[in-house]
Amino acid sequence: MTEKLSPQAAAESLTTLKHWKHDAQRDAINREFVFADFAQAFAFMTQIAIQAEKSNHHPEWFNVYNRVNITLTTHDVNGLSQRDIELARYADAAFENFSRR
Repeated sequence: MTEKLSPQAAAESLTTLKHWKHDAQRDAINREFVFADFAQAFAFMTQIAIQAEKSNHHPEWFNVYNRVNITLTTHDVNGLSQRDIELARYADAAFENFSRR
């Protein structure tokens, strides 16, 4: 069962996610990713979608051309869980691979 992170655990986890911002009102985290073009942004979203489906944890996201905005929160616990932190780390690693191209 997924558990909500304590405020202290959430704060500690966020120190390792440099580009993610905490939305205290929603107890969520969000980040904008910017790519070279739409094809890269869509490829990134596809990669994240596959991982999200495997982990049964789906992001809220928005895409316009080369930008992807992702918000992560665990609706089952009304806030942040370890699942959000893990998917954020996965997204960061995936983005790094696109940045090196």
